[in-house]
Amino acid sequence: MKITNQATDETLLTELGGRLAEARLDKNFTQAQLATEAGVSKRTVERLESGQAGTQLAAFIRVCRVLGLVERLETLIPESAPSPMTQLKLGGRKRRRASTASASPSAVNDPAPPPTGAWTWGDKS
Repeated sequence: MKITNQATDETLLTELGGRLAEARLDKNFTQAQLATEAGVSKRTVERLESGQAGTQLAAFIRVCRVLGLVERLETLIPESAPSPMTQLKLGGRKRRRASTASASPSAVNDPAPPPTGAWTWGDKS
């Protein structure tokens, strides 16, 4: 199965678990051997392979390390490359916070003019 954004969490966990099981079998490890090498319990390996939710990410990484899959995690979440404009603004420094949309300075300093005339509903002339 190809992993897509439309897949449910459960489907993704099951797919990743199946891929871990295939990688384990390719290396000719039993679940117990993999658990010992990764420093996790056999039950954790079983949960990872069956796609059960609630398994810790650290256990996933340990199992990937034993199976030689850690380098492939780079393709999972690649390092982001800042845009050229962002690089200019930051002057070589790394971005450390998310920004929020802010009002323009003129909108903050200039209050709205007071209403003129009597107020009426929009549907009445």
